[in-house]
Amino acid sequence: MNARDLAAGKLVLDEPADAVARLTLSNPERRNAIDHDVLDALAEVLPELDRGIEVRCVILTGAGGVFSAGYDIADIREESFERDAEALVAHPYHAAMEAVSAHPYPVLAALAGPCVGGGLELAVRCDLRLAGEGARLGMPPAKLGLIYGHTGLARFIDVIGVARTKELFLTGSELSASRAEAIGLVNEVVPDAELEAEAVGMAAEIASNAPLAARGNKRAIETLAAPGNRGMAAGGVP
Repeated sequence: MNARDLAAGKLVLDEPADAVARLTLSNPERRNAIDHDVLDALAEVLPELDRGIEVRCVILTGAGGVFSAGYDIADIREESFERDAEALVAHPYHAAMEAVSAHPYPVLAALAGPCVGGGLELAVRCDLRLAGEGARLGMPPAKLGLIYGHTGLARFIDVIGVARTKELFLTGSELSASRAEAIGLVNEVVPDAELEAEAVGMAAEIASNAPLAARGNKRAIETLAAPGNRGMAAGGVP
């Protein structure tokens, strides 16, 4: 797969290993902020990666030592902030987030530098998260006077539980990579200089496994983790 620029170059698609697709947020002037162009591109390209392209793992990462500073609100006037902020949970934001969650193969986030707001939700939508030791993760709605969408909050509760989700959203504080690992927000912390290689190596290992097992196990785990279904685990999954 040749490298492909999406969203006017703010999102780059390439293949760093066999059967591994990498989507890189690339808007360094805005610290890889997520805008409508990027969201539209994510919503469009992720389903493509399951049609006609041999991809068995997807990496989401950011260029320039930054994952994402969150949703780009630079052009929202202060007096209309509350009204416009409500629209962030609508299309194309919702469509892009759901495209990440719905991808049938494992999705791995490689996090460097700031990973906040909508950027952190994007990471939480992934199945696995690696963080460089210098990564900083946080949710700023409390400091911006916003109430976060229920769907997004539910994803955080799934990953880190109610108590830690309250800590993250009610304090508005940024977490170090080591603290994020301690509460289960990231799976592993690696040296910043090794993040790219570690992410590609893990993705390649995942992609080398049997495709039906990767899809089936991901689906089974998500089914069992859904509210009301956890009791199924006692009897096993057919």
